[in-house]
Amino acid sequence: MTTPADVLELIAAHDLKMVDIKFTDVFGQWQHFSIPTKHFTVESAFEEGLGFDGSSIRGFKSIEASDMILLADPSTAVVDPICEMPTLSIIGDVYDPITREPYHRDPRYVAKKAVSYLRQTGIADTAYFGPEAEFFIFDQVMYSAGEYSSAYQIDSGEGPWNNGIFGFGHSIPHKRGYFPVAPLDTLQDLRSEMVRALMDAGVDIEVHHHEVGTAGQCEIDMRFGPLVQMADHVQMYKYIVKNVAKRHGKTVTFMPKPIFADNGSGMHTHQSLWQGDTPLFAGDMYAGLSQMALWYIGGILKHINALLAIVAPTTNSYRRLVPGYEAPVVIAYSARNRSAACRIPMYSDLPKAKRFEFRSPDPAANPYLAFAAMLMAGLDGIKNQIDPGEPAQTDLFEEGNIDKVEMTVAKLNEALDALEIDSDFLLEGGVFTPDLLAEYVACKREEEVGPVSLRPHPYEFLLYYSI
Repeated sequence: MTTPADVLELIAAHDLKMVDIKFTDVFGQWQHFSIPTKHFTVESAFEEGLGFDGSSIRGFKSIEASDMILLADPSTAVVDPICEMPTLSIIGDVYDPITREPYHRDPRYVAKKAVSYLRQTGIADTAYFGPEAEFFIFDQVMYSAGEYSSAYQIDSGEGPWNNGIFGFGHSIPHKRGYFPVAPLDTLQDLRSEMVRALMDAGVDIEVHHHEVGTAGQCEIDMRFGPLVQMADHVQMYKYIVKNVAKRHGKTVTFMPKPIFADNGSGMHTHQSLWQGDTPLFAGDMYAGLSQMALWYIGGILKHINALLAIVAPTTNSYRRLVPGYEAPVVIAYSARNRSAACRIPMYSDLPKAKRFEFRSPDPAANPYLAFAAMLMAGLDGIKNQIDPGEPAQTDLFEEGNIDKVEMTVAKLNEALDALEIDSDFLLEGGVFTPDLLAEYVACKREEEVGPVSLRPHPYEFLLYYSI
């Protein structure tokens, strides 16, 4: 789809009855509303805009200036693979109805500005991103939190805690879930169904498999693409994966650390810069990288703690970012070494395959803000020729090494502190704005850090009830 006329032809060709228009709030939640196709016209959807109440969206407008509009992006139009009613899915960009300007807190607009800024620098014209968003598929989940009680429980037939119950018999031990075949991997067909739905929605998939964690940890890898398109695809990915699981009576979570004593879910993000058809990260330096790529990595490592506030944005994210679970908490880079925050894959020596992988992000992140922030950190590294230091060639978690390395911050409030101190690189070119960052930090502190820190934890009862 490239024009509004193409979208109308798609609606007619598939006899679609509804149009579902989607957009993303500041914290990464996909929002939507639907209209009958007869009211979806070029004028209303692509020129005048479709109105909504911005004061009801977290992080957007206050009530005295609540009216906002969405202008549909024809390039995002697909037949929705989830809805039973034949439905067109399309993403909208948020605009102010009076000024007709893009809304500066629209995460998709922030991502677009990051790409525009990249081109303005003359460094490159395309930033390719390849996120690997992991998730868990559970059979059941329960959780509650009140003034006098707090509890959660998950269950999966794969979980080793079910060994003592007559039944299935094939369970996956903790940290042993990487690549086992059925019947240990119970989710092959379900993941394949997810892949088909994703591909039907225009999301190109390269591979799917069970991940390291027990109890249904999975990964479906999307083929890399330009920054904004990949952020769009992450939103579609999460939507489809959750809903296909729901069809089968299962539940999916992208929560970074839902199980104690096992690996959490990350969103390792592969990145590279190109100028036209020329890959700019290929060279004759360490691990086949160019000087530009090393400077880019230098920017990521310099700003990593501030980045974590955006790319690992929940209190639960820091349950994952601890040593011992393939967690990238060491501020270092290395070829192949998964204990470093930045890894250079060595599967291929082809110049077009040269990239690096930032392993700290997790799938709770808003992909538009996360990708934009990573790009801005990398560009700061290139512009200021930031040296990433010497590569890490050994297991950084081995005894004797862990005391010699610098670690990332260990809590969300520490990452938010780092973001407040180190945010100038995000403000370059007006990509992020001070009020967006201030609103983001304030909401995170008031709605997440504060409430979690004030509540008694169930484990505290085990530790302290009888003292």
